[in-house]
Amino acid sequence: MTASVFRAARPRCATRRLSGRVAHTVLAGTVGIVWLVLPGMTINSGTAVALPRTSPVTATAAPRQDETSPGYLALPLVAVGTAGVLAGYGYVRRTRRSRTRTTPGGGPAPPSVPWRSPPPSDELDGHSTELIALADDWVRTSREELGFAEARFGAAAVEPFARAVRDAAAELAAACRMRERYDHGVPEDAAARGQALAGVVGRCEEAGRLLDAVAAAFDELRGLERGLGEALEVAEARFRELAGRTGGAASTVAGLRERYGPTAVASVTGHVEQAKDRLVLATSRLNRARQSADSGNLRAAACHLRVAEGAVAQTSVFVHGVERLAEELPAAEHLVPAALSGAEADLEAIRRAAESAAAQLTGGPDRTTAPTQDAPGSPGSPESAKFPKPPQRTAGRSASQPPPGAGPGTAAASGAAPVPVPGTSSAAVPVDVAAGELRARVTHADLELARVHAERAEGPYDPLDALRRIVRATAPVGTRRAGVLSAAEELVARSAVAAADDFVGTHRGAVGSTARIRLAEALRLLPTDPQTADTLARQARDLAEQDVRLHGNPCPAATDPSAGATAAVLGGILLAEDPDGGPPACYGGPRTRGRRRPGPA
Repeated sequence: MTASVFRAARPRCATRRLSGRVAHTVLAGTVGIVWLVLPGMTINSGTAVALPRTSPVTATAAPRQDETSPGYLALPLVAVGTAGVLAGYGYVRRTRRSRTRTTPGGGPAPPSVPWRSPPPSDELDGHSTELIALADDWVRTSREELGFAEARFGAAAVEPFARAVRDAAAELAAACRMRERYDHGVPEDAAARGQALAGVVGRCEEAGRLLDAVAAAFDELRGLERGLGEALEVAEARFRELAGRTGGAASTVAGLRERYGPTAVASVTGHVEQAKDRLVLATSRLNRARQSADSGNLRAAACHLRVAEGAVAQTSVFVHGVERLAEELPAAEHLVPAALSGAEADLEAIRRAAESAAAQLTGGPDRTTAPTQDAPGSPGSPESAKFPKPPQRTAGRSASQPPPGAGPGTAAASGAAPVPVPGTSSAAVPVDVAAGELRARVTHADLELARVHAERAEGPYDPLDALRRIVRATAPVGTRRAGVLSAAEELVARSAVAAADDFVGTHRGAVGSTARIRLAEALRLLPTDPQTADTLARQARDLAEQDVRLHGNPCPAATDPSAGATAAVLGGILLAEDPDGGPPACYGGPRTRGRRRPGPA
């Protein structure tokens, strides 16, 4: 309240000060003019003035002054000039203060602090997607290098840096979630959407800041500039282990293709070849690291070691992907028969429950057949225990009967209670679902299960795809999500998410933000909604493959293509800042991830 009064009073105070200066100037000018005119008026007056009588003086009489003295004219001119100078000084000072003033009503802001308008929504949109891709690279690269440090110093020593990676990953996941909601139109208000994009940018920048803050301490822990002996030994040991596993992965892929068909191994097609490319890159850089260390150029040795570590880490991803699929396919094959049996039992229970509900809505069982003690639906039969009648809502009418005057399609409006279905996740099948629609869903599920039976009989077939089709076919009819079908759903989703994550991580130099956002959402939903997570993961994989195809050769001017520079840039191991691939990506955020560069030879 007081500040508002002060702000409102400032213009009036300034006006009074300006009016005072003007009044002073006018007064001074008026005084000067009067001073200049008054002597002339007095001298030219013709009125005689009586003088006192005096005695005669013998001295020589003074000369008679017939003109005005110059001093009388000089003083008014000096006064007028002084007043003009003061007025001019006040005006100049006032103008200068108004130009440099920053208080309200005091003129524009000084040029040293220009006002910046917020960026346009299109610019902020593009910046947010770009930062999501970059932040994902920061987190993935930091996690890779952290693994080598942990292998050398132990988990306790690297815990502060692992915590920074986890916190940065949490910020990135929140940014991806906000961006996913934004892409689906949430929020709808234009101002709120701009704030959402600003939130995405802020989250990504915070992820980078967290990693940058501990990058120097991480380098101090590793101490590569002080010596590479132990670090080289760790990298070379993992290299030798992966070289042996890569040969086994090739035979594993061949065996899986023969047993389950080519579609079953499509997710790991090319993994062995790409693993060999990364091993070639690791071999070249490990040798160069040894040579640089022997010559005393530890800076260049550390740079080459980081490239070798990145190549070894991605080789592990490719090989582990093959080995993981070799475990998933037999597990899925073992689940398929049980999933088929469970789905068929659930469909039969739903079909019989729907028939029972329809019979109750039409007034009871078929009147042409008298119920017996053992007939389904009779009071003492087992079916009557399985499908009890819905509870009564009123004393005079069953809850399953429509009110008087209602048509056949007003069962939902009548408040009919659902009919319980044993073994389903929901307590019952609602009777407000049209009977024709439910029959169509059940028929579709039966056809899909029949196709899976036929594929098993013909062989070979993809058991993961078979489980996916069983789960998706039975989901619309409300089959249970506990037991074998739940296990099948989780297995399929985990396989799809892991395969998409492997592809994005090993091709992150070309994969855009959309695929990463889909993958982040799939990871978020994996524990609670495996079926949606499976769908999002498959979309992420398709988008990532499309990005790689459109990207082309990421390093056409590589000086040594045989050493795997192109694969290193494609995998994000090198930052592609120079024609030969640029510096290696390291633990850290935007300010520190490219800090390792080879020194002079």
